[in-house]
Amino acid sequence: MKDIRATVRFVSFVIATFGLYGAWWITSFFIPNKLYWRQLAFELWTRSFVVVSGMKIEVIGEAPKPPFFLVSNHLSYVDIAALRAVARGVFVAKHEIKDWFLAGRIVRDMGIIFIDRKNRRDIPRAGAEIIQRLSDGEGVIVFPEGTSTKGEEILPFNSSFFEFAAKTDLPVSYASISYRTPPGGPTASEVVCWWDDTTFLAHMYRLFKIREFTAVVTFGDEPVLNIDRKKLADELWTKVHERFVPVI
Repeated sequence: MKDIRATVRFVSFVIATFGLYGAWWITSFFIPNKLYWRQLAFELWTRSFVVVSGMKIEVIGEAPKPPFFLVSNHLSYVDIAALRAVARGVFVAKHEIKDWFLAGRIVRDMGIIFIDRKNRRDIPRAGAEIIQRLSDGEGVIVFPEGTSTKGEEILPFNSSFFEFAAKTDLPVSYASISYRTPPGGPTASEVVCWWDDTTFLAHMYRLFKIREFTAVVTFGDEPVLNIDRKKLADELWTKVHERFVPVI
């Protein structure tokens, strides 16, 4: 039964993905407001994942309104769908993703901002792109841990992500995200968090086997300001950690 559920969900999401991407690609030649259409296509795509995967979302606090710069802890690719469902923003992702087969092309066209975290010379370029997106009225969401975890703790935030925010005196919003699964089944750390060597598709198939799961997104009260990037990173880590519920 679980394999049937996973297969049906997987096929449904693939159909939704290529259907929405195909519609976006064709109509983008004719629609003058390409930014709005790209945002709508990305929102529909992430919402299709929410529906297909059986995700329920609990929101604590109020999501910021675009334009905003938001940071969150990182547990899985599932975070993108959960956060995008409640906060209208584009994401900053590691540059390796753009080379993924098919998925890389799709996320590039959906406006993902890529950054090479190992190359410090790429940080100013990414910062300039983030500022441009904010100027265009978009929200930008980043995971400053630099990798996903199994949900036991939050890793230190990489202060390089906040260099441009500190220099421009930009307010930084924050959120924490956690997951839980129904009692008696696999834990959220096992099936939702993506932290081991399991491939992306294999992990998604495993996730689709469970009937449902819940994402809990907690937003902070007020944005944080600091002209020192290291102090800004530490303060944001503390605030996210205070609201974080460990995944079990």
